[in-house]
This record gives sequence, structure tokens and C-alpha cells, in this order.
Amino acid sequence: MDYHNPVLLKETVDGLNIDPNGVYVDVTFGGGGHSKEILSRLGANGKLFAFDQDEDAWENALADERFTLIKENFRYIKRFLRFYGVKSVDGILADLGVSSHQFDVPERGFSTRFDADLDMRMSKKNELNAHKIINEYDEANLKRVFLDYGELKNAPAIARVIIEAREQKKINTTDELKVVLGRFLPEMVKNKILAQMYQAIRIEVNQEMDVLKEFLEQSLDVLKPEGRLSVISYHSLEDRLVKRFMKNGMFEGEPERDFFGNFSVPFKTIGKLIIPSDVEIKLNNRARSAKLRIAEKK
Repeated sequence: MDYHNPVLLKETVDGLNIDPNGVYVDVTFGGGGHSKEILSRLGANGKLFAFDQDEDAWENALADERFTLIKENFRYIKRFLRFYGVKSVDGILADLGVSSHQFDVPERGFSTRFDADLDMRMSKKNELNAHKIINEYDEANLKRVFLDYGELKNAPAIARVIIEAREQKKINTTDELKVVLGRFLPEMVKNKILAQMYQAIRIEVNQEMDVLKEFLEQSLDVLKPEGRLSVISYHSLEDRLVKRFMKNGMFEGEPERDFFGNFSVPFKTIGKLIIPSDVEIKLNNRARSAKLRIAEKK
């Protein structure tokens, strides 16, 4: 199954500072590109655990005795590592967002390019889907989704138009949704606005911000001292959370200072923000918005 090229492959795995005998976790297995690179740097005693909730990704499981694929959402990283007898690890890699494969399969409903049922679930076990959000959320919740997760200034008007349209008939497909929201899609910026709308719905369907927060907090618990966290994000909402957590160990506010004005934080950031080269972006368009941040637990 074609999952395309992993983004920032060398840089992300370099960031883990691999110990050949260490234990590592790839929480976004997908097509296995990052996992294969990690395994290539591990010795016979090294271990790699990978997470993926998407049933399509399970077909890519690697036949390697050092490798274990955990078929779950990475928000449960601590619980499932414990299940396998692992209390601490040397490094964790996360390549957030939607895989190229998920975008390229029309019936998943992730891509603005295809008509499909309103779905956008990363796991088919998820009870909430895009259809429920568009047809059942009240106006206040629709407004919240488009404002908070799409950063769309006209979120109140978008919510009202959806409510009015679905009173006439249910909105079942992505093309029907595009027709309903047509007035907000001037040709010059149509693709950009659509991408923001889809992003907002997808984040709500998959609870992506909550999942990311839970994962980051647990990563602190499972990483050994000097263990590395290597995270690629694709939009400002994700990157903001990752940046703040790596800097302060918090998502909001500042750490408490002692009497002398000093404060301690759980991570030290490694290097500067890494973005893909022009060459990589040319070869892999998905890389264009990627941002890699690396931190080491103190």
C-alpha cells in the first residue's frame, strides 16, 4: 500500500540520538517509513514499539522481531507500553496530522479533491464522524469548531448557513457541504478556506488537540532522563502546543518561579526549529507545512 515518503525522515530520526540497544516508540506508524529508519539504526537488542489506530496502516506491519505494532490511539501510550512491560523508553517520534494515504483514499473524506461521505475518522471504531458534526451539532458548537480549529473569522456565519441548509435536508457528502458553504469560497482563496474548514471538522472528529495534549504529558512520564522527543507538526494549533510543552512543560501560562525568580522545566530543546528543504518540498508536497521540534528530558 502506497503511503508516500515520510517527511523529514533523516532529521526526525537523527533527533532521537539513537542508542542501538535502546527502546523507541513511533506513535504514528502509517506506512512505516520512520519506523524502518529507526530499526536500521538499532542493534539486535534494540526495541521499537509503534502505534496506529488506522486499520489501513496495520497492513504495513514490519516483520522484525524487534518491532511491535500496537493497534491503538497514541493517547494511550503509557497504558499500552505498560501492558508490554515497558515503563521507560529512550525516545519517542510523532509525525502528526493526516497521512498521505488517508488524503489519497477518496472514501475517507479527508481530501478537498474528492466527493465522499462525510467521515474523516482516523479509526473506524470512532463513533463520532463528520456527518454527525455537520448534521447534529448545535449552532454554538459548530461555531466553536470552525473558530477554534479552523481559525475562520466568519465561523458564526458558517455555522448559521449549515443549520439553515440541514433544516431543508441532511448534508451527506463533502460535495454537498461545499455547495452549502459556496458563498464563503471565493475562487482566489477557495482551496485555502476549504482546507481550513476540513481541518476544523477533522480535528473535532478525531479530538486531535486533546489527543496531542494527553500524548505529550504521558511522553514526559515514559521518557528516561536524556530521552528524546521528536515531533513533526503541520499547522499552527499543533505546533503551538508542542512548542509550549517543550519549552515550559505546560500548554498555557508560565512555570511557577521560586523566591529567587528561578524555575525548572522538564525538557531542554535540542537545536532550532527544522523545516523541510526546497528540494524535499518539491519531491513531497505534503512536507511544505511541516515543522520539526526536538527536546530532551532533563
